[in-house]
Amino acid sequence: MLSESSSFLKGVMLGSIFCALITILGHVRIGYGSRMYHHEHHHLQAPNKEDILKISEDERMELSKSFRVYCIILVKPKDVSLWAAVKETWTKHCDKAEFFSSENVKVFKSINMETNDMWLMMRKAYKYAFDNYRNQYNWFFLARPTTFAIIENLKYFLLKKDPSQPFYLGHTVKSGDLEYVSVEGGIVLSIESMKRLNHLLSIPEKCPEQGGMIWKISEDKQLAVCLKYAGVLAENAEDSEGKDVFNTKSVGLFIKEAMTNHPNLVVEGCCSDMAVTFNGLTPNQMHVMMYGVYRLRAFGHVFNDALVFLPPNVSDND
Repeated sequence: MLSESSSFLKGVMLGSIFCALITILGHVRIGYGSRMYHHEHHHLQAPNKEDILKISEDERMELSKSFRVYCIILVKPKDVSLWAAVKETWTKHCDKAEFFSSENVKVFKSINMETNDMWLMMRKAYKYAFDNYRNQYNWFFLARPTTFAIIENLKYFLLKKDPSQPFYLGHTVKSGDLEYVSVEGGIVLSIESMKRLNHLLSIPEKCPEQGGMIWKISEDKQLAVCLKYAGVLAENAEDSEGKDVFNTKSVGLFIKEAMTNHPNLVVEGCCSDMAVTFNGLTPNQMHVMMYGVYRLRAFGHVFNDALVFLPPNVSDND
């Protein structure tokens, strides 16, 4: 009887130890290594108009000149019609925009990445941008050719952000334990984040060319994995009312959803007034957006913005 009781107690103890072990192992993150950083979801907001009005006239002028955005657009030959639309529309408002193609294309000037792999294209484009422009630009914006961006709104959003800090901004998405900025809404990196990424690109254990996993993950997720090793964490960009400013869908789709979900508040329920990006546009929609954002004006309505972002003198900016 004593023997049976002793065996029972031993079994309970062993079972308890085994459960504790499983619990501990369950909290160990596999695949990212031990040098990872705990992170709760971050929300970064644009400055409000009152903050801008507090800045002196001279400071505003200096700010408008100091914000320099370099735009990276990843393209493939099949995107040639989108490529043409992006080239003729919003990229003219970047301080400099360059197209990075999977192969040489005679129709448009581009930098040949010599690969179809989107992650390899992305890391090569970032490497090229850092090597050639790290002393000229303090913010780097990457987008697909289906994205339309309002660069002036991007600069406004970044107004009170210090590029010497590691910023990694856009529309954040959570996938398991990984939080990343979706490439569909565009990705913004500060020069400090670019420095850290450039260092990691030469360390295959932390930022492998092929992902270092059994299955392949998307290029935006892979970027987040690499940046996380350097303590650079994804942050969701919002306006002063908490609405997303980097959007992964088109305006038309947002309006359609608003008509279904908020029929009495279609305009208010659609999108932010200070939106930076929309995605999933056709070439025609790109030109419609260009007309609506930069050309169309309602007579009698005057917008006295406290700050104006001027393009450089040599810019092909309309």
